[in-house]
Amino acid sequence: MRASAPTAAAFAFAAALALTACDSGGGDSGTEDRETGRSGAACRLDGVAVDAVASAAPAAGDTGTVSFTVTNRGAACTLDGLPAVTLVAGDTSVKVPADAAAPERKLTLAEATAVSFTLTYVRGEADGGHGLAVTTARVALPGAADTRDFPWSYGDVSPKDGGTEVPDATVGPFQQAGD
Repeated sequence: MRASAPTAAAFAFAAALALTACDSGGGDSGTEDRETGRSGAACRLDGVAVDAVASAAPAAGDTGTVSFTVTNRGAACTLDGLPAVTLVAGDTSVKVPADAAAPERKLTLAEATAVSFTLTYVRGEADGGHGLAVTTARVALPGAADTRDFPWSYGDVSPKDGGTEVPDATVGPFQQAGD
């Protein structure tokens, strides 16, 4: 019996080492680059399709939303953080703050899969000086420098607290799109 105990211990140790060698280093998606130890590159706008659908605010003081769907057209890529949206009105550009409750998380977007995020805004008064006359929503993905412009036809955006520096709007986190 004594000879089998050390053999069993050696076998258990070898099995534990083998299982550890199969670990992907803590990656949550299985797309980790085993040579560098990093997950896939940041998603870039030139590698994804982005569609925008609005539920526009009908009148000043009402809340509207613009939902953006991001669909990966190539190799797996990573979204690490929150999307960024800047509203452009003539020579003025204002960054939309993230929703304070929006969790920052890291997602791997496989080929042909989609996520969405929503911009929520309060419509401002047109021609009364109490609204930002937005013409463009400029979108950026986390970790990438490129941007994509979307025409804005949903009315003026109300300024927060009567100023012009911060729009009464927020950007939400990425959510799984589809079923």
